[in-house]
Amino acid sequence: MSRQNIRYLQNDAPEEGKLQVNVETPSGRLPIQDAEVTISFTGEPENTIEKVSTNSSGQTAQIELQTPPLEYSMEPSEQQPYAEYTIQVTAKGFIPVNVSGVQVLPGETSVQRVRLVPEESDINPVDNIVIPANTLFGNFPPKIPEDEIKPLEETGEIVLSRVVVPEYVIVHDGAPSDSTARDYYVTYKDYIKNVASSEIYATWPDATLRANILAILSFTLNRVYTEWYRNKGYDFTITSSTAFDHKWIYGRNIFQNISRIVDEIFDSYLSRPNVSQPILTQYCDGQRVSCPNWMSQWGSKDLGDRGYSFIEILRYYYGNSMYVNEADEISGIPASWPRMDLSVGSRGDKVRQMQAQLARISRAYPAIPTISADGIYGPATEEAVEIFQSVFGLPVTGVVDYSTWYKISEIYVGVSRIAELY
Repeated sequence: MSRQNIRYLQNDAPEEGKLQVNVETPSGRLPIQDAEVTISFTGEPENTIEKVSTNSSGQTAQIELQTPPLEYSMEPSEQQPYAEYTIQVTAKGFIPVNVSGVQVLPGETSVQRVRLVPEESDINPVDNIVIPANTLFGNFPPKIPEDEIKPLEETGEIVLSRVVVPEYVIVHDGAPSDSTARDYYVTYKDYIKNVASSEIYATWPDATLRANILAILSFTLNRVYTEWYRNKGYDFTITSSTAFDHKWIYGRNIFQNISRIVDEIFDSYLSRPNVSQPILTQYCDGQRVSCPNWMSQWGSKDLGDRGYSFIEILRYYYGNSMYVNEADEISGIPASWPRMDLSVGSRGDKVRQMQAQLARISRAYPAIPTISADGIYGPATEEAVEIFQSVFGLPVTGVVDYSTWYKISEIYVGVSRIAELY
């Protein structure tokens, strides 16, 4: 058992968080049923705490696990605020995977996605994943300051004239000049969820989480909009180096409440009047590193505790001219949200399209009932939506709102593609 785990179990009253493991094919969109998941404390992998199997959606039940006290994540502390667990995942016909350092916070649900490679595949698997510390607890290089608005030069190349949410970003897993670092294709939303889970604590107030996530979204869309690295001769969108960008960690767990917020606001970014590009919103922890005119992460947590809204937190640090904007386009989706919720009684082409997508998804996720695409939102459609929401970590309402519409689109595109992306 690790020293941190021993310390909080011996000296403090431990609390509990939850862990759910989702086991999938390399594309991340086809579930693997009957995978065996063994859970132990990191540092003591031979002592099994839980052993569970995945259901038809490739998911384990949510398992309650011990964590340090909540107070450790609510103020700067030398005590590690999260427990670390190791999971070993095996399934017949697949190469086993070991993930260590899975982080579980008190009162929150941690979701660990594990992708298993078939034994007969030509893919070179990553079968041993080690998740490093959250940036608020570990030692990482501070951000190198940059101008928040970038000059856009006429290079003769095609440049974006509108703000577009990309389907994927290419993450260079190291400093820009590190030619040995690997590049990963990551869906935009998954990238944001990974960074937010790596750089803030899911136990913080909702307004604080939203302020920080909006800063991450805007920073990332600035890199996309300005083609920052491509204009420097690189073939990637962004890096995982905290000195240049944000901390992205291959294979790390995310937190369900952070995931839900990203699903709600993923097309948002921060703007200033008469500036077309998303603002490069930089921040620091505000404790080990100070950063005038940037957002302080711990300071934003304090403001959230004091009842500030997310926009009040952002304007406190970036000034009153900052406002939230929406992207002009979302890439990689069959059709945009109809700008109204779909629920029992709704009719029309948008209902029919959503039903057809759910019917296709149900072929990969049989827990979701197969429905007919008749354009009428009745009780059967409502039930299918509710189960879809439950499987994919959304609030279970039976209503196709903004988050659910785009989650259905995301999963539909993933399961219906012929070629898998890695």
